[in-house]
Amino acid sequence: MSVKLVVDSACDLDINEAKQLGIELVSMEIMFENESFLDGVNLTHKQFFEKLIESSELPKTSQVNEFRWNECFEKIISNGDEAVVITISSKLSGTYSQAVKAANNFPDKIFVVDSLNACIGQRILVEYATKLINEKFNAKSIFDKLEEEKKKIKLMALLGTLKYLKKGGRISSFVAFVGEALNMKPVVEVINGEVKLVGKAMGSKKGNNLLVNMIKNGNGINFEMPFATAYSGLDESLLKKYLEDSKELWENSTKEVPIYTIGSTIGTHAGPGAIAVAYFEN
Repeated sequence: MSVKLVVDSACDLDINEAKQLGIELVSMEIMFENESFLDGVNLTHKQFFEKLIESSELPKTSQVNEFRWNECFEKIISNGDEAVVITISSKLSGTYSQAVKAANNFPDKIFVVDSLNACIGQRILVEYATKLINEKFNAKSIFDKLEEEKKKIKLMALLGTLKYLKKGGRISSFVAFVGEALNMKPVVEVINGEVKLVGKAMGSKKGNNLLVNMIKNGNGINFEMPFATAYSGLDESLLKKYLEDSKELWENSTKEVPIYTIGSTIGTHAGPGAIAVAYFEN
């Protein structure tokens, strides 16, 4: 009996990455007007942002329902395996509760973890789970370790625009107008599973500095655990600039800083031009 890792596409793995890592990817559905796509399967992150920029309306994201989770779990159990499932924060989507309902049909075989995160914050928890599977821990032990370690994850992002928060009704048109006029860059953080505004800066340079100082003023990055950076949209130059501005955080602790792309779940509200950092705190 082996342990299978199952994740939803909010962690921003695509189908090819998941296959390489031996992970079962259950994709969320993305709807642009009359077109429907499976996130990370027949819609890449690049294609998503191309469509987002062209579209007058925000796309709709559909949670993974109980039926689809059940289908996935049945296949795993029929092969004589057990599974650990890592989902997007229960405070951002109903996907976790749907997975729990389906898992109840397979007691002591399927263990569902609410990541209380998304995007690269969820992704680094997935990477840690992969490491534990490779070290031959059983599903229950992996579940217990993930429940403990997920509390230490920090995910912070500097947004490039307020336009998509306004489109999604997260902020008023007036706040968006004033913010854009002043070149205001909001900094958001995932706290207890919810996205919170934690700071704002005038322009990208000050925004980068704010992000660096927030990391410095915390408990620091645990470089023994997975960590990641990411950007949204079609251009990684803003993230490259941030890494240059923040090299003191990384240069003596790691040879390489992983760079990923932000997908549709967070990208819908962040829009293009966002940069994000995720790590486990010391």
